[in-house]
Amino acid sequence: MSNPNKQVPIRGLFIDGKEVPASQPELLDVLNPATGEMLAQISHATDADVDKAVKSSAKAFSSSEWSAMSNRTRAKLINKLADVFEANLEEIYTLETANNGRSLNETRAQVSRLPDFFRYNAGLAIARRDSVIPVDGNYLNYTLRTPIGVVGNSTPFNHPLMIMVKSLAPTLASGCTTVVKPSEYTPLTTLRLAELFVEAGLPPGVFNVITGLGPSTGKALAEHPGLAKWVLTGGTEAGRITGALAGSNFAHQTLELGGKTPVLVFDDFNVDQAVNYAAFGAFIGAGQTCICGSRQIVQAKIYDEFVEKLAAKAKSIRIGNPIDPTVQLGPVVSARQQQRVLKYIDIGLNEDKARLVAGGKVPTDASMKDGFFVEPTVFADVTRDMRIFQEEVFGPFVSVTKFTTEEEGLELANDSPFGLAGAIRTNDVTRAHRVAAKLKCGIVWVNDHHRLDPASPWGGIKDSGIGRECGTESFDQHFETKSVMIRLDDAPFDWYKDTASQPRLN
Repeated sequence: MSNPNKQVPIRGLFIDGKEVPASQPELLDVLNPATGEMLAQISHATDADVDKAVKSSAKAFSSSEWSAMSNRTRAKLINKLADVFEANLEEIYTLETANNGRSLNETRAQVSRLPDFFRYNAGLAIARRDSVIPVDGNYLNYTLRTPIGVVGNSTPFNHPLMIMVKSLAPTLASGCTTVVKPSEYTPLTTLRLAELFVEAGLPPGVFNVITGLGPSTGKALAEHPGLAKWVLTGGTEAGRITGALAGSNFAHQTLELGGKTPVLVFDDFNVDQAVNYAAFGAFIGAGQTCICGSRQIVQAKIYDEFVEKLAAKAKSIRIGNPIDPTVQLGPVVSARQQQRVLKYIDIGLNEDKARLVAGGKVPTDASMKDGFFVEPTVFADVTRDMRIFQEEVFGPFVSVTKFTTEEEGLELANDSPFGLAGAIRTNDVTRAHRVAAKLKCGIVWVNDHHRLDPASPWGGIKDSGIGRECGTESFDQHFETKSVMIRLDDAPFDWYKDTASQPRLN
């Protein structure tokens, strides 16, 4: 429980290179999900605050300090930001773990990779080239790319820095500016990174941070006419709502939305290894990942052994305060999220009538009574018509479904409105390629899970969103492309005198 008598920091908005108060006094509590303790209070930005932040970023985008910066100078600055990030990792690990409840070891493994996103995009800033296009006739045709402008970015609670950095790195390296609205549950590391980057020399206004609730602050940012691009990582419904708002202003969009990742486990693969991957895919981050391996689809020959061993693995996972380096599973982010997971456990038991083989409860240990914990939960004998097979839970929750043939397995895997990621467990190389090509999703892992690289495009299809993060795909989406056509012939031109001899495509 939070202690009302304990002094906690009150955080303002970060606009124009400094922390400023919001235009209204309302504050939102930020809790440690492992203990219920209040970590800080944050400002609830109004429409006027959002407008101030967007205008600050627009001004910075147009300023000579930023817009006239050469690609090589910008790349040097982006590399410096990576170095500053890396120099402060220990502080950031601890703050992120306290704020979102992910175990310290998981946080360290993930966040330590993030400086490389800036270095990769700094390299793209130097390496970028515009095209010279061969066209019919005596013409020179080339393209000019210019940064699109202000990018609005709404980030979720599950990976506060990682998901923000996937957008921030190409935004800055391309010469755009940004206004970020972090989740109201997990804003603290985003605010700290903005401070560090300005101290490192990032011009004021290039990276602004506003805090507040999604239906108010987030809505005001998504629909702001000053945005050139809207980026959201969140639920599918939030994507539909904010995508329509941003679309009314014809803003570019990248939306990474919900997921219900199928994992096809074939009987030629080692069962123990498949179980280890299943636990990793399902329970990392307390299952609060859009690519959570939540649907294990297992071939009949190894199905019973797989279920037995996965249940045992889930029961062996050490749950507790994530700041303890021996803890393997922390809490979900909030009481609301805890109740959501418990609701789906009830659905699995009483509506779907699936077989619960592990977990399904809140831990009874007294040390966890004030946190938002749920045991790692495994349901077996799940069929495609069950809600727990079709609907995203976003917690430490996994279902296991049996299949016989490859065709049946693919049909089950693709039976979903989502299409973010999929995974395959097999030692058959030809099968791996064949099945990967037929999975309807944007990311496929073969004999792995949760693997991400700054150079590898990331995103989904169907209800899992549009656009791509990471790779050259993301970097290129931060530019407008202008085609320049130059006539290289001095021969006289008079369309109305000699029409027949002048073939044209206009």
